[in-house]
Amino acid sequence: MRKKSVPVGEYLAFLSIKYKVDPDKFFQALTSTKEHQKSMCGNLSIECRGKIKGKIIFLITEDSKVVAQFRISEEFLLERGNPLRKFMETDMIRRHLAKNSRVSQSTSIRDLRTGMNHVNLKAKVLEIPKPKLVYTRFGNSAIVANALIEDETGKIKLCLWNGQIDSVSVGDTIQIENARTSTFRGERQLNIGKNGTLSNVDDLGSQLKEVHSS
Repeated sequence: MRKKSVPVGEYLAFLSIKYKVDPDKFFQALTSTKEHQKSMCGNLSIECRGKIKGKIIFLITEDSKVVAQFRISEEFLLERGNPLRKFMETDMIRRHLAKNSRVSQSTSIRDLRTGMNHVNLKAKVLEIPKPKLVYTRFGNSAIVANALIEDETGKIKLCLWNGQIDSVSVGDTIQIENARTSTFRGERQLNIGKNGTLSNVDDLGSQLKEVHSS
């Protein structure tokens, strides 16, 4: 279930972060499983399923749900210290931690008030009307569309400008960072200024399809 291009240490380090188990205890549990066939680490159950081509096959489950199955060389398990520690700053782990941080700091639509700044919000795109050509107060022309987005608490208009319009589609789940709220013609709306960002949310499970192989 692990793509060969991803080092086994990086994959295991990611699992320890994702399932909130201490990497040292996780590595110790793996070495213990090699000797005793089965061990527990937090909510994770680790089983040794045999050997193939000189590598040990491990199966990890959580509440009977398969988390991962992979092969590890005996040499890796015999390394001094904890080899997982070398992989705790990889892009995979940083992306996971950054995503969790964004989610934990997100604001709900029902809590938005006019004048709020630095708004982080995760929402689904419901509608994107036909863009309109407008002229700014500086005399420049721009294309604008007031998309309708929602989360589990409510709906709000999101003002999309120029290239932002083509970057999302109806049905997308988007992550908005550093936006601000305002009122236009009596209606609340979100604005993504030059310091804000708008991106499609990549489901972590989908990302891992590139890491796993059966």
